[in-house]
Amino acid sequence: MTSFVALLRGINVGGHNLIAMSDVATSFRAAGFTKVSTYGQSGNVLFAADGVGIELENSIQDILHDRFGLPILVLIRSHQELTATVAQAPTNHGSDQLRSDVFFLKLPLTAEAAFAGLPELREGVDSVAIGPGALYFSRVAALATTTRIQRLYAMPMFQQMTVRTWSVTTRLMKLLDT
Repeated sequence: MTSFVALLRGINVGGHNLIAMSDVATSFRAAGFTKVSTYGQSGNVLFAADGVGIELENSIQDILHDRFGLPILVLIRSHQELTATVAQAPTNHGSDQLRSDVFFLKLPLTAEAAFAGLPELREGVDSVAIGPGALYFSRVAALATTTRIQRLYAMPMFQQMTVRTWSVTTRLMKLLDT
């Protein structure tokens, strides 16, 4: 069995799509996944399963839709994939001077295509780098209110992404390490 994290997009954010994470975990267990646990309230599920990413993503999306009646976008990363994402981050990603996130991408959207389609960001504030199935986004903490990343949120390709802070991303990796 392989350890995975399922990143659920758009649940329990801003008062929308409110779903108890305990109910999500129960749905994973009922589907036969093992070592199921959740982290936080915004859709992080750790589990073990046989299979590969895209098949698991589709299966879990169907399970959650049937259970909760919501179309929830699911992105799956294996322990190995998440470790690679963390290892390949820019050197200063997550430093105290930055507010750093990881934008995880759902295939067929690639990091290269997402990067090429980004809106103009604010020079000296925003920085973006390409990673494996992800974009690393940082903004200078002291200037964070002047970021232009919110322009991405209105773009159609944003519907194929889910965002985690750097601290949540690294915490999920550590939880998969255990």
